[in-house]
Amino acid sequence: MTISDPIADMLTRIRNIAMAGQSLVVMPNSKIKEEVARILQEEGYLESYEVVEGKANGSKVLRLKLKYIGERRHRRPIITGLQRVSTPGCRVYTSRDEIPWVLSGIGIAILSTPKGIMTGQRARKVGVGGEILCKIW
Repeated sequence: MTISDPIADMLTRIRNIAMAGQSLVVMPNSKIKEEVARILQEEGYLESYEVVEGKANGSKVLRLKLKYIGERRHRRPIITGLQRVSTPGCRVYTSRDEIPWVLSGIGIAILSTPKGIMTGQRARKVGVGGEILCKIW
C-alpha cells in the first residue's frame, strides 16, 4: 500500500497511540521520518526511536516510544497536539523572518530547509527559511 503523505501518516499514528494511552508505535521507515523522530527525541517529546528490520520482506521499520508524565493511572502524553501544515497538494513555505511560533514558544515547528530538517528555533539561529512540515505542542 502506498501512502501519498508519509509525514501525515506518521503524525496520525503518533496521535492515535497517544490517545489510546499506549507507548510504542511502529511504522514504515524513511529518511524524513527518521529525522522528524530525531528532532522529537531531542526536544523531549519521545523517549526513544530506533530503526529495526521488518518482519515481512526485510524492509526497515521505525519504532517510536512515546514519553508520558504522571503516575500509572493519571499519566498523560507529553505530546498534546500535532498539526500537519504543508501537504503534497498545498505546500507552505516561509522565509527566515516569518517562521511561526507555536503556542508562543511552548511547541515546535519542524521545517525542511536547504540545510536539512530542523526546528523553527534552530532555523531562526541559522538564518534559513523553508517548508513548514508540521507543528507539535
